[in-house]
Amino acid sequence: MTSMIDLSSPDEPVIVIRRTFDAPRELVWDAITDPKHVAQWYGGAGFTNPVCEMDLRPGGAWRQVMQAPSGAQFAINSIFEEVVPPARLVWRTPKDPKRDPAPPGSLNTITLEASGAQTKWMLVARFDGIAERDLTASLGFGQMIGMGLERLADHLKTL
Repeated sequence: MTSMIDLSSPDEPVIVIRRTFDAPRELVWDAITDPKHVAQWYGGAGFTNPVCEMDLRPGGAWRQVMQAPSGAQFAINSIFEEVVPPARLVWRTPKDPKRDPAPPGSLNTITLEASGAQTKWMLVARFDGIAERDLTASLGFGQMIGMGLERLADHLKTL
């Protein structure tokens, strides 16, 4: 099953990505909020996560270091704004001035909806403007998330 990436809203500075997983909602929730699981699937093919720390509460930090197959590392530092198990996770990722080009900051909301034995997963990434959204899309945001979701689907099969 593939991810559906939607950049079609001309008036909204958002990227929406949807995916259905063959796993119950509570299991998907654990896989996206437990650092030991997130480190196994986060990022594209061949990426590893030598650092994955999550203080899962409003105001808590999420520190992630992704390592590309080339060895390049990318630090991502976010702050959780809302945590509603097992249905909703909201975090803000500020623009990182140390990265060039630096992806724009975003407010990210994942919702999980139970659908029988499956879970409907949706990410809404909201940016400050259309230009920031388009820049993020051009940097491969949707494709990278899609690859990570493929890895998440594979990881869920092992749980």
